[in-house]
Amino acid sequence: MKIITIVGARPQFIKAGALSRAIKKYPSIQEKILHTGQHFDENMSEVFFREMEIPQPDFNLEVHGLSHGAMTGRMIEGIEKVLLEEKPDFVLVYGDTNSTLAGAIAASKIHVPIIHVEAGLRSFNMAMPEEVNRILTDRISQWLFCPTQTAIDNLKKEGFDHFGAKLVLSGDVMQDAALFYAQKAGTEILEKLGLSPEKYVLSTLHRAENTDDPKRLAQIVSALNAIHSEIPVLLPLHPRTKKIMESLGIEPQFHMIEPVGYIDMISLTSNSKLVITDSGGLQKEAYFFNKFCITTRDQTEWIELVKVGANILVGASEEKIRAAWNSFKGTSFVADASLYGGGKACDVICQTLLDFKSR
Repeated sequence: MKIITIVGARPQFIKAGALSRAIKKYPSIQEKILHTGQHFDENMSEVFFREMEIPQPDFNLEVHGLSHGAMTGRMIEGIEKVLLEEKPDFVLVYGDTNSTLAGAIAASKIHVPIIHVEAGLRSFNMAMPEEVNRILTDRISQWLFCPTQTAIDNLKKEGFDHFGAKLVLSGDVMQDAALFYAQKAGTEILEKLGLSPEKYVLSTLHRAENTDDPKRLAQIVSALNAIHSEIPVLLPLHPRTKKIMESLGIEPQFHMIEPVGYIDMISLTSNSKLVITDSGGLQKEAYFFNKFCITTRDQTEWIELVKVGANILVGASEEKIRAAWNSFKGTSFVADASLYGGGKACDVICQTLLDFKSR
């Protein structure tokens, strides 16, 4: 069985790294990785791949820095060329980026079956490019590996039982990755920053809906300032967002640092008191490490976290952020590992594909 895996963004490499480690245990599966170049990052170097134990891409299209339409079009063209040369049995895509959609479209046009890992997620906000990408990718994929029962239910409500696609509750490959890298994450980053375990709040703030809206940004920062008066708040912040704050006269009183690598982020998450974020992935990682999460968004794809009480959606309301903090700060919980598959998603995916191929 020959698979071409399409990736383009840093989180996809981490997911691919987890699944590629599992694939190596199955000699009958051959995988080649194609990097579209969507997220150009100087840190995406040989050191990154070596430290993360992620396979080097076999192909790199180096498509980046373009508009959504131009980028997706160039990716489709480049991916199609590779697929015609390699003639894989499957194309595998992750999540909801432009690279995901481009890989799915390129494969569908030349009738290569598509495997969509992290299928069935819905925020029900069509203004999000990611929502459009994931819906279109799901519709043209033959294998839909869903991280949660909620994702399965979403697809069934949309009629996928009648589309001829295979729906599989696999669990979440990001849990596999988080548990693997947690074994490698020490406390050096805490020592460097002068932090003690359980004695700080970890926050992230990067979504355009928050950073590009002065009112939302001011409310979130004000809430973090208030919480910081009780317990240190740490915010790894992109320089672009920092410049926006400065231009608006918004004055953070909490600790800000430059963005950190994935392993350091795992360490900061697993040792925090709780997490306040607008990131999709960090909502889950907080849960993997038994941390409550306050989500500064109006919707989330991970609605099951809200249902089990581990996550509160607060939008950008200072009042709601502070109320959520007050409700969580004196309590703790132990996550139900089965909610996201317990770290066995990659083996489920590999075994499912092999069982199908052997029939």
